[in-house]
Amino acid sequence: MSSPWLEVVVATSNPNKVREIADLLQMAWIHLRSWGDFAPLPEVVEDGLTFAENALIKAHAAHAHTRLPALADDSGIEIDCLGGRPGIHSARFAGEGATDAENNAHMVRLLREHTPPYTARYRCVLALTGLGDGKDHLFEGTCEGTLVLEPRGENGFGYDPYFVPRGHERTFAEMSLAEKQALSHRGAAVRQLAQFLRRRLAAPAG
Repeated sequence: MSSPWLEVVVATSNPNKVREIADLLQMAWIHLRSWGDFAPLPEVVEDGLTFAENALIKAHAAHAHTRLPALADDSGIEIDCLGGRPGIHSARFAGEGATDAENNAHMVRLLREHTPPYTARYRCVLALTGLGDGKDHLFEGTCEGTLVLEPRGENGFGYDPYFVPRGHERTFAEMSLAEKQALSHRGAAVRQLAQFLRRRLAAPAG
């Protein structure tokens, strides 16, 4: 394969996110590198109040550390009956270092205190920086749906076994990766990113 036209470091230690972003971009001229390739890594404190602020914090840190264009994702689930929680705290809803299973169990305990339907949305913000234009670029996607109290499906990660996207009967975890990507919050954000990069670099769509 020829040399990539653009090398971008993805500011996450979550291999699921890197893989999902790469699968969604489908651009031979973009080479995504994991932040883990540049160890030792600086400690990054995600103390923003929004998904956008945290995504920018991570993107700026990755760009400063690697001097490469940097892409960061911050995403989570917002549950209406919980006042929008867990939101930016989705990865640690049950506490620092919590596993997906612990976060999901905590969510279900709280949901049982309310009456269905449990409407919610996944939200994803991608931040891209270091393109040489002195600007930060943000791309946001959402996916509306409802939550169920019993997990269904073996695919995906996070809250996927409990989240049923609007207009569908299966959870994200019951869908194939391609089906999920067509509907997901991250899919929507990455498609915006792809359109931006094609315009920006005037590159072929493949």
